[in-house]
Amino acid sequence: MELLDQNKVKQAKLLIYTLSAVIPVVVAVLFGIKIEGVDLSCLPPVYATINGVTAVLLVLALVAIKKKNMKLHRGLIRVCLLLSLLFLALYVSYHMTSNSTEYGGEMRGLYLVILISHILLSIAVIPLVLFTYLFAWQGQFEKHKKWTRFTWPIWFYVAVTGVLVYLMISPYYLS
Repeated sequence: MELLDQNKVKQAKLLIYTLSAVIPVVVAVLFGIKIEGVDLSCLPPVYATINGVTAVLLVLALVAIKKKNMKLHRGLIRVCLLLSLLFLALYVSYHMTSNSTEYGGEMRGLYLVILISHILLSIAVIPLVLFTYLFAWQGQFEKHKKWTRFTWPIWFYVAVTGVLVYLMISPYYLS
């Protein structure tokens, strides 16, 4: 990997800061928009599956790098990034066309803890993942490795809890 020049690094950092601030705001704004007449009720199991696949691929990426297979690791992480973008697009699309579903189960407290931690960490993971990726792209592998120690578990947690939230709320989706 070639090192990026300082101007490109500054541009990449600015882009990361911008995306980290803009994505949560745009998602919040889009949640306020309701498009009538479009049925995307098929999406929740799809984006839950995307979360599950992302979690599995994150584990495989970890195994690949532990076995010093950088090429496989890089490819898996890139797929995880693409899956995360696809998840976000589908998730927002669903919520722009559907009313929110309320959890009706007996474990409401547990559900809310999982949901709120999932939401907060999904916001926090944006800059963490992007900076961790940038460090690898720059060839700063020691810095990449340090950041990965806390970025990977958070990204993995967000992916797994996305599946858990879906499994817990899916019985309450309106038909």
